[in-house]
Amino acid sequence: MLRGISIHEKEFQANQDLVLEGDRPSHSFVLVDGLVGSTKYTGDGKRQITSFFVTGDIPDLHGLHLSAMDCTFSTLTPSRVGFMRHDTLRSICEQHPRIAAAFWRSTLVDAAIYREWVTNVGRREAFTRTAHILCELIYRLRAVGRIDDHIADIPITQAALGDALGLSTVHVNRTLQELRRKGLIATSGGQVQAKNWPNLVRAGDFDTTYLHHRNPEAAL
Repeated sequence: MLRGISIHEKEFQANQDLVLEGDRPSHSFVLVDGLVGSTKYTGDGKRQITSFFVTGDIPDLHGLHLSAMDCTFSTLTPSRVGFMRHDTLRSICEQHPRIAAAFWRSTLVDAAIYREWVTNVGRREAFTRTAHILCELIYRLRAVGRIDDHIADIPITQAALGDALGLSTVHVNRTLQELRRKGLIATSGGQVQAKNWPNLVRAGDFDTTYLHHRNPEAAL
């Protein structure tokens, strides 16, 4: 979809801001490698991660049409990012309706993920919401060919997981221990293995419908 578009690639370390809330950017970016989170901050500086983005995602496409960004995008792991000029993207969308439709579909899927995350944080217990977010990451990384079987490199901190789940770091640690104790996952450094994928899916109340993959079986 992005062939022929001029992309300026740049390397970032973990925990670097790519776009800040309030910015009026002239570019959007595609995640070439790594993991990025969209974040919001409360008035007293507390962080809520509102979504994860994996390789191939274009997290800030909505910046094409909004006057100012309403969230911050930051790297959660070392990442490689490709920046694309808005005027170039607009021109391509005008000339190629199918590309414009693909971009529109991408933003709709992002909105579906946001809705699922609201449900996850607002209505699921800590154990279930943690299992759910691990299922999502493993499923999405497998779908883009970043992992084999159900073993994923997810080198994000427990603090970042807590900010995504609305849990304290201590609570995240306890929940991960419980997932390991039940034989659902194994962890080593930044690597997470789903040892029993069907049971992890059940534990996380994970239904892939909201991800809207065209070939969902390929990521199972």
